Amino acid sequence: MSGEGVRPAGELSGRVVLVTGAHGGLGAAAAHACARAGATVVLLGRKLPRLNRLYDSVAAAGPEPLLYPMDLEGAAPDDHATLAARIGDELGRLDGVLHCAADFHGLTPLLHTDPAAFARALHVNLTARAWLSQACLPLLTKAEDSALVFVVDDLSRVGKAFWGGYGLAQHAQHGLVGMLHAETARSGVRVSGLQPGPMRTGLRSRAYVEQGDTRAVDPARAAEACVTLLSPSGAAYRGRVWAPFAGVQAEAVAP
Repeated sequence: MSGEGVRPAGELSGRVVLVTGAHGGLGAAAAHACARAGATVVLLGRKLPRLNRLYDSVAAAGPEPLLYPMDLEGAAPDDHATLAARIGDELGRLDGVLHCAADFHGLTPLLHTDPAAFARALHVNLTARAWLSQACLPLLTKAEDSALVFVVDDLSRVGKAFWGGYGLAQHAQHGLVGMLHAETARSGVRVSGLQPGPMRTGLRSRAYVEQGDTRAVDPARAAEACVTLLSPSGAAYRGRVWAPFAGVQAEAVAP
């Protein structure tokens, strides 16, 4: 499957989906795609003005979304627990979490890396995702069919020089997908990863010069793959990292 083409109407109808990094390149595209597929989307991001603008366009595409401003860098485990509790109280359910939020400030040799920036990249790209997943698992487990989806990067690319904390966090996330899959294998929670490939986003522009970056595509293309993994169709990719546009089969990461 490529994630493209005609989709079943209302593939996420009646479902509640939390999208982190919702005002980013892929996050915004995925939020719109989920709304068009019928989901009520909880939009999580750290910049309220951008969330407000996103709210209007997502509401026009599908069910009315909810805004949840939160900076993952400074959020403590209790903040994640409060988020999950509010979703449960206000919406009564949670059927999917899509981890799009990421932190990357450019290619830098370790010798010249700000220690605080290194720690921030590890936290936002790994620890915060783990904390949020932990907080949401009780709600996800109550759903008959739910999905926990991690957007990850290509390890053959970010495992090279200068990728710092971001690159290390990506390697750990692949392991986290496998670990959580093994822990939830007997439940209705499906854990998977999405490796969308090069996209025209602000994050990618910090590593590549836009004018010469001919491989990058519009995030809307990958957003449809996000819907697939969040929907019942995502069962085919349970415990795997799916790279739909790389011309390869989904990679099993389960231990």
